[in-house]
Amino acid sequence: MNNTTEIATGLRFPEGPVAMPDGSILLVEIERQTLSRVSPNGDVSVVAELDGGPNGAAIGPDGRCYVCNNGGFEWVERDGKILMTGLQHAGYETGSIQAVDLQTGAVETLYTHSDQGQLRGPNDLVFDAHGGFWFTDLGKTRQRDMDRGFICYAKADGSECRQVIRAMVTPNGIGLSPDGSRLYAAETIPGRVWWWNLSEPGTVRIERTGAPNRGHLLVGLPGYQELDSLAIDSEGYVCVATLHNGGITAISPDGSDVTHTPMPDAATTNICFGGEALRTAYITLSESGRLVSIPWPRPGLALHYLNR
Repeated sequence: MNNTTEIATGLRFPEGPVAMPDGSILLVEIERQTLSRVSPNGDVSVVAELDGGPNGAAIGPDGRCYVCNNGGFEWVERDGKILMTGLQHAGYETGSIQAVDLQTGAVETLYTHSDQGQLRGPNDLVFDAHGGFWFTDLGKTRQRDMDRGFICYAKADGSECRQVIRAMVTPNGIGLSPDGSRLYAAETIPGRVWWWNLSEPGTVRIERTGAPNRGHLLVGLPGYQELDSLAIDSEGYVCVATLHNGGITAISPDGSDVTHTPMPDAATTNICFGGEALRTAYITLSESGRLVSIPWPRPGLALHYLNR
């Protein structure tokens, strides 16, 4: 925490950071319903206005920014802080995947449904080397019930969206191993990280692991810790934002090494890598509305379609 640099303040529940080649950071402001850009000097500008609840973001093969839109939450404000209740917004219609032209701000809605039905609450996404992307659908929570979540694979041109993994409990962060052979996903409420072997683009290897989602458990965190979004570093560590015990939890590929880096916000929600040699971690602190950076002990993993 002594090495933390504050870049921007006053953000309306920031998430989905993307470190751009020009030194700026793209991120969403969920409560503000925008895709925003934070300049290196901390100035914030709106790239596009998005209805519902923009959440995870990633640059696609066509240079557009692809956004998971969860459809919207109910919000409360207390002591000057914006707090997400997690409940489905009263005006909720659907979740979606959107694509934003960074030059014009034009927004295209690519998907509101998969091959198995309506998207409920898309949360985070990651592109593979083949031009497709994986995304989590956390579902929506109402006063007395909640959806079961799932993971989809989709094409960037809007032609195909398939549900691949089911029976998830609030799936949130998602990432790919450095060699692209393994898919990771974090479940928020249980505090678990799972992985699956990939047999080909958009396909997981069917294995009888005993888990309803057919995945392998990488780690389950003890106590009351919930997991949010994640990024993978160059050594394959899963770096996942951790709620309540606010910070970033880094987990080695075999699950044996688990290290927690505390942050000054219980709602630490996401991380990405940028800067010289990708040695800087950019982290969203959502309850306090801040974007901060810290040096990272290992280089981050370079993302597909993000020129360096």
